[in-house]
Amino acid sequence: QVHLVESGGGSVQAGGSLRLSCAASGYTYSSACMGWFRQAPGNKREGVVVFRVDGGTYLADSVKDRFSVSVDKTKNTAYLQMNSLKPEDTAMYYCAADPPPCYGGSWRVSDYNYWGQGTQVTVSS
Repeated sequence: QVHLVESGGGSVQAGGSLRLSCAASGYTYSSACMGWFRQAPGNKREGVVVFRVDGGTYLADSVKDRFSVSVDKTKNTAYLQMNSLKPEDTAMYYCAADPPPCYGGSWRVSDYNYWGQGTQVTVSS
């Protein structure tokens, strides 16, 4: 059974940093397709970064110079490093996975079969 668990959210002032973690289990992690998405109240869920665990990362334009993703394959864990946070980054952040075979790079929510419970990120001005 696929299981994703996010952690690392919290409250921070504008300009601060947070690192989110997504621990995965239940599928072949090394060649999976994954993504970080976020959803603010009243808004649709939007992609922040989508990537393949074995290579290929795509960042949304709104976060391109501030966020980065890394993967520790020994721990089946992906990290979202968020720097220079802005109030508009405030949202619930979700980790998503599409186990192999997958192509990667999809921004469509419907292309991801598994989701974590989410972790709240709040950025104050």
